[in-house]
Amino acid sequence: MNVFISGGCKNGKSMYAQEIARDMAREQGVPLYYLATMIPVDDEDRARIKRHIGEREGWGFTTIEQGRNILVALDQEDVDPRGVFLLDSVTALLSNEMFQPNFVTDFQAGPRVSAELVQFSKLTGNTVFVSDGIYSDARIFDDYTEGYRKALATADKALAKVCDQVIEVAYGHRHFYK
Repeated sequence: MNVFISGGCKNGKSMYAQEIARDMAREQGVPLYYLATMIPVDDEDRARIKRHIGEREGWGFTTIEQGRNILVALDQEDVDPRGVFLLDSVTALLSNEMFQPNFVTDFQAGPRVSAELVQFSKLTGNTVFVSDGIYSDARIFDDYTEGYRKALATADKALAKVCDQVIEVAYGHRHFYK
């Protein structure tokens, strides 16, 4: 079963996703993988990663650092595509693909990442995708930020369409849409 979880930052999405993935892996007796997509750029990012690693310690996750080219994660010889995957997060993955380290912005990353995520869901059939809902602001953003928001919305819609469950986490409450 593929699951899509979205919601605001620091609302418990990651912990909830970890619980779902862990339970799926236990029920099926398959390996459990954590696809870590954040590429840290500052101390705040490193602290967040450290906190997330601590939160999932002892849960049985094998961590795969895959900040770009998500399908490559399935090519590793010690990865079983029949396992359960927790991809945290779509938001970071798209950011890494769109905003390159050499200060080049790839505005074509959105459709490519969306297609790769849909393909990933089909190849595994057991992935929990986590994404940040960043659509409620009424502000007008610059072209880079608005391009990113539109690309993330496209990826989120594509995943919501192909996932068996779609869940929003808001203020600690879970809303099931599918």
